[in-house]
Amino acid sequence: MDVGVRDVATFFNVSEKTVYRWIKDSKLPAFKIGEQYRFNRAELLEWATLNRVNVAVEIFSDPQKGQTPPTSFEESLAAGGIHYRVGGTDKVSVLEAAIKVMPLPQQVDRNFLLKVMIARESLGSTGIGEGIAIPHVRNPIVLHVPKPMISVCFLEHPIDFDAIDGQPVHTLFAIVSPMISAHLGLLSKLAFALRQPDFGKAIREQGTREEIFSAAHAIDTAVARKADRSEGKMEM
Repeated sequence: MDVGVRDVATFFNVSEKTVYRWIKDSKLPAFKIGEQYRFNRAELLEWATLNRVNVAVEIFSDPQKGQTPPTSFEESLAAGGIHYRVGGTDKVSVLEAAIKVMPLPQQVDRNFLLKVMIARESLGSTGIGEGIAIPHVRNPIVLHVPKPMISVCFLEHPIDFDAIDGQPVHTLFAIVSPMISAHLGLLSKLAFALRQPDFGKAIREQGTREEIFSAAHAIDTAVARKADRSEGKMEM
């Protein structure tokens, strides 16, 4: 899971000098071993998503590839479901309502999931701006979930979520995954999807389930093409 400064520069398509500047400004999550900085790939994706930073296709590579079958973006949305008019009047009650509508197995402790999501919010809001928040568990744990899921929750009333742009949140992408590799994959695909015009339009307009799934399918196709082009360049 740990990568170096050169990898981070590649992931974000910036110079190593920029990476060091981000570290110095206390913006980029890093830890130091000896004289070298190391980074957690999941934390990098979380940071990039929250700060709307473009990522290169290399960060989509699963460091545990071969251990678990990949889940498509469309499949993860289908597993989590699209939910409309989700209630709540503040951050905690909205998270509670979102967890209530998520199609989780009976053995999942929803109260525990709520507590760990609230704990994640105490570290800094997952409101990334433009009315969107991505509540999730910072370090994924086994919750007896058979496959990763993203539940899209359109709120009945926009609420203050302490988002980075100060705007109220109207849409949640609640992420639950069985292991960190799946969590990493979901964050990377969601970060990419939120920057694509068609998917963004479907979310802003609270489109139908069919429209959102169609836009998600297009994301999977685009990611696959990028990965194929990247592999082709490496082989040349």
